[in-house]
Parts: sequence; C-alpha cells; structure tokens
Amino acid sequence: MKNQTFNRSLLAASVSALMTFSQSGFAATGTVVAQWNEAALEAIRVTHPGPPIVARALAIVDTCMFDAWAAYDAKAKGTRYGKNLRRPANERTQANKEKAISFAAHECLSDLFPTEITSFNALMTDLGYDPNDNTLDVKQPSGIGNIAAKAVLNFRHHDGSNQLGDLHAGAYSDYTGYTPVNSPDSIVDPNHWQPLQIGSTEQQFITPHWGKVVPYALKSGKQFRKMTPPPADYNTEPERYEIQAQQVLEYSAHLTDEKKVIAEYWADGPHSELPPGHWALFAAYVSERDHHTVDQDVKMFFALSNAIFDASIASWDAKRYYDYVRPVTAINFLYAGKTIESWQGLIDGADWKPYQAASVVTPPFPEYYSGHSIFSAAGAETLKLFTQSDYFGFSTTVQAGSSAVEPGSVPANDTVLYWATFSDAADDAGISRRYGGIHFIDGDLISRKIGRLIGQQAWDKSVQYFNDGKKPHHSH
Repeated sequence: MKNQTFNRSLLAASVSALMTFSQSGFAATGTVVAQWNEAALEAIRVTHPGPPIVARALAIVDTCMFDAWAAYDAKAKGTRYGKNLRRPANERTQANKEKAISFAAHECLSDLFPTEITSFNALMTDLGYDPNDNTLDVKQPSGIGNIAAKAVLNFRHHDGSNQLGDLHAGAYSDYTGYTPVNSPDSIVDPNHWQPLQIGSTEQQFITPHWGKVVPYALKSGKQFRKMTPPPADYNTEPERYEIQAQQVLEYSAHLTDEKKVIAEYWADGPHSELPPGHWALFAAYVSERDHHTVDQDVKMFFALSNAIFDASIASWDAKRYYDYVRPVTAINFLYAGKTIESWQGLIDGADWKPYQAASVVTPPFPEYYSGHSIFSAAGAETLKLFTQSDYFGFSTTVQAGSSAVEPGSVPANDTVLYWATFSDAADDAGISRRYGGIHFIDGDLISRKIGRLIGQQAWDKSVQYFNDGKKPHHSH
C-alpha cells in the first residue's frame, strides 16, 4: 500500500458527486454515459451474473452508446455501421448526442437485463425521454440510438455466449459438454479443478464455453495462451506444485488486518459489481476527477469495457483449457492429516479454507488464469492509455468490523486503502486473490502480464474507431 498524501478535498468532492442520486435511484450527476453505466451496474448487483457475463454486458452497453454517439461526431466510426449513420454537422449537438446515447443504452440494457426494464424506464423518464419511443427514423436521435443498439445486439446475440439459450437450453449455459474430473468428495487428479459443495449446492463451472465467444480485438480466445507456460503439474513437477501451495499458506498464516481488508475489498467489488464492474466504478471516478465531457466518457467507457471483455475471453479460454486446481483443493490434498498454520489458527490441512466468505469459499471455475488479475491489468492499462498518465489518486475507507469473513472484529480500526496509480490498483487486485487463498502466484503474475497486452491491443483498435480508422499518435 502506498502511504502517500493525497488530495482529500478532490476525493471527497468526487465521491459525494458520485453519490448524488436521482428519483430513479441512479447517480444524477456525471455525464449521461456515466449514468447509464451506473444503471448497468445496478442491474448487475440485482441479478448477479457471472464475471464473464458482466464483462460482456458492460462492453455491449458501452458499444451501443458509442455507436449511437459516433453518428454525431465528425471523425468517429461505429462498430456496426461504420460512417453510414453519420448525421450532418448542424445536427451534432450535445442534446442530440445525449438523447441518442440514452436510447441506445435503454434498448441494450432492456435486452440484457429484461427483469430490470422498470428501472431503465425510470431513468429515461428522469432524463426527459419517452422510453416507449421505438422509432427507427435516422433523422431522430431516438431513432439513431435504437438502430445502433439493435445492430450491436443482433451481432452479439450470435457471438458464442449463448445469451439466448439457442445453442443449449438456458441463457449463457454451456454447449460444449464440460464435465469436471473431480467431484466435491473425491480428488481423482490433483491437477484439476474440484467443484465444492457449498451448503446444499454443488458448484458448476460458470460459462466453460466462454473462450469461444467472438472477441473485440483479440484474434481468438487462445491468442495469448500460446505465449504462456502451463501451470505446475503435480505428477511431473511436484516440487513446484507444492511450493506454490506453501506460498498461499504463508500468506494465510500471516494475514494482517490490512491484507484481510484488501482480500475482501477486491473480492466482489464494493457492492457486488464483480471485477469488470469495479473498474467501471473507477472510470466513473476518473470522469468526475477530470471533468469529462460526454465525448470523453463515451470513448473511455467503450475502450475500457471492451478491453475487459477481451480479458474475460482470454481468461476463460485458459480456465477451460487447463481446468486447473484451486489452492483450497491442492492444500487439502497435500496437507491432509498434517497440522498447518492458517488464519484460522493451527488446523489439519484437510480443513484449510481460503480467507473468503463462507458462502463463496472459492469461485465456481478453475484457477488459471486469474480473472481478477487479467481484468484489472487490462482495465488499468486502458485508463492509463486514455488519460495519458498512470496517476489514479483514489482511496476508500473500509469501516472497522465490516468484514464478511470475521464480522465485528476485522478490521480492528477504520482502514484506508489508497492507490497512487492505476497500476498499483491492478497489482493490488491481483495479489488480493493470493492473500485470500484463491490463486497461486503464476495464476496472478502471468495474468497481469497478459491483461496489459490485451489492454494495449484493444486500445489500438478503439483508437481506430475514434479516428476514422486511422492510427494517430494522440487519440483525444
């Protein structure tokens, strides 16, 4: 943690601004782009989709808004219609941009989160628009918004995510026939993921097919997998396998209050937005901090969410390909019958648990790559490229006793987490999963590296959309 002074007044102002809510319950300040992102995050908090589904949803809504906005920009080209929706110069007003953006976001979010349409309608009404205006007239900003969103949705409905449940029954369900090697009560192969029994529920791998989803800028889900080494194999590298488990135990046995706070803060996002949504919150802070225009926000959120979406595809491709064991399984397997040190005290290795809420224990998908590390590195890289600086200057105060793992006692005192740079925040997100006992060192560090590469590749593509297909030195 960086113990540096920071501008408290700036922080307080921006946080209070973000927390001003309108009648519909969404942030009433910030650009219309930031308000629709907050509406998307609220739908995510209510419906709890898995991390890759969150990443895709945010990328789709930000792409719909970008494509609608691009019709009113002199240079930008949309992802579906290119320049074909471009409106004449006299129509390129702030009011028309905001209206087109809002109709696009409303159309898109209603498709992605059909149970939350009432709240999306409320935000439209708040903004002064008619949520029932379904026009496809290109002379109307509402028509531009509706047309742009429909084109993105038509493309994404057939992108391999199985959103519609037409590849296998059930929205986003697996159509590739994944079955785990291990069961909750038996470890057949200690190299592979073991679904856990949590209460009466057996874990199911969330979206094992996600590596097949059509990416934004990646060539394919496996583009970077070919560059990375496989994780430690118990049969051929028992020493390396055990060392990585020992490292997790070392963290677990010596967790300070601050490390516990870091493990919990990053686990699910401040209000269950999951890591992709967590970076959207950071983007909202940057928007407030730097007093963004609508034009700046529409580009920033578009670039950010598409980079994180690609990170989800690369990460899940590797998770499915390697199907790699989580620390909880490896440690229970290696140290059963041996007394080990842990945050729980001295225990039998068979009883070791990660520092996570009892309702989670370990996420329902394999270990390698780390989603947190890859999402956060891609997000940090994008914000760094967009702002042309790594400076972040964000802090949050975690209240004493607010832990879900050890409620009432952790942290003993209010604890301030502060990140001087976007890179610091991404690194903290990555190591938080090692503190929490969720990931091994390779799963974290290799994923950070890949996330940065994905962020750069996605950024290069975004800049071309901003600038009429050209690659300039400065994008904004």
